[in-house]
Amino acid sequence: MTEYGYNKLINELKNLKEVERPNNIKEIDTAREHGDLKENAEYHAARERQLFLDARINELTQLVAEARVIDPSTITHDKVSFGSTITLEDLDSEEQFCYTIVGATESNPDKGLISYHSPLAKQLLGKVVGDEVTIQLPKGKVDYEILEICYKEIQF
Repeated sequence: MTEYGYNKLINELKNLKEVERPNNIKEIDTAREHGDLKENAEYHAARERQLFLDARINELTQLVAEARVIDPSTITHDKVSFGSTITLEDLDSEEQFCYTIVGATESNPDKGLISYHSPLAKQLLGKVVGDEVTIQLPKGKVDYEILEICYKEIQF
């Protein structure tokens, strides 16, 4: 993953441990004060939230421990690779698209960040400027030409 993705995970983990989890413990204590726990919907909801938070904290802790941070700025982007920002042109509509290939945990297609595991990225990896690729998408096959490959720092 990129440093951006790693920092995103670290920030989420910190927020869960330092803000969300303590707030949840207060919610559980407050709900306990309302009496009979068998019929206390607030208590059960707070306990379910606690289970969710604990599971997410464990998941993020595991991801951070196993993370391999790669600095794409040190890679030559003459071919499509991890961290490359690619400008594509749809050969039928002449519409242009721009995507950056990132790790699975940091992908966000709405912001142009696609996972290197995605079908689109898999078909683009190793290609060079000028290559034409036919990519199978849910709407059918689409022909693209690669107009540009470069490195751009991810900023949000």
